[in-house]
Amino acid sequence: MSEEKKVQPPQLPMEMKEILDLLPHRYPFIMLDRVLKFEANKTITGLKNVSMGEPFFQGHFPGEPVMPGVLILEGLAQAGAVLAYLSAEDIAGKLVYFAGMDKVRFRQVVRPGDQLIYKVELIRKKTKLIKVQSRAYVDDVLVTEAQQLATFS
Repeated sequence: MSEEKKVQPPQLPMEMKEILDLLPHRYPFIMLDRVLKFEANKTITGLKNVSMGEPFFQGHFPGEPVMPGVLILEGLAQAGAVLAYLSAEDIAGKLVYFAGMDKVRFRQVVRPGDQLIYKVELIRKKTKLIKVQSRAYVDDVLVTEAQQLATFS
């Protein structure tokens, strides 16, 4: 049985600079502004401030701005990637890729001015694969949920 490497817990809240040190994503595709809570190999809570200045609102939809659901899922996936990166040293520097999504539900629309709270829990972790339960909230109301799979290489 291999022993898991210990990673130093981050200082919370974890700000954008520290997030950018972990994730390869950059503007306009970074969907995670801050990490609020973290427990290695268990859970992470992050946030995204949704602003009218987001480039996707120009076309989604003019006169009725709604954050695309796929970008909410992307934000949840980025939070899950940070959870994985902070939980195990052996994946440092590797890229994370979506491997699948199940049980996806969009329950409410997300608009400019909303603050998304991402809550991601680790379900299973193998050498190159993680499965997480992801939920996004606005004002304590569940807006999106999914089980997400990711692989690292």
